[in-house]
Amino acid sequence: MARIAGVDLPRDKRVEIGLTYIYGIGLTRSKQVLAKTGVNPDTRIKDLSDADVILLREAVESDYQIEGDLRRWESMNIKRLMDIGTYRGRRHRLGLPVRGQRTRTNARTRRGGRRTVAGKKKAPSKK
Repeated sequence: MARIAGVDLPRDKRVEIGLTYIYGIGLTRSKQVLAKTGVNPDTRIKDLSDADVILLREAVESDYQIEGDLRRWESMNIKRLMDIGTYRGRRHRLGLPVRGQRTRTNARTRRGGRRTVAGKKKAPSKK
């Protein structure tokens, strides 16, 4: 079982894909790390030698900001925007889309779905 940056990598996946399970490493960065360390991207994680795992761990942890440090850095940036009261900071605080998307429709992920009761009839008005 390969453990890099506190993340257990899936044993049956290729190394190239398995590294993307680490927060802050995508496919491009994974390919860069493999090219730098000289590990074959087609090998499965379960087939990696201990020396390869140590090489990958050192390359990833020394050169890139990943996992907890990256999450902390991102949250501090968002907190800074909220503290100084920027437009983006206010959107974060209200839970609305930050990057200019429309909100009249199509903002269900950020705003949350509005629950409705199907077939509910309005009470008759008294006259």
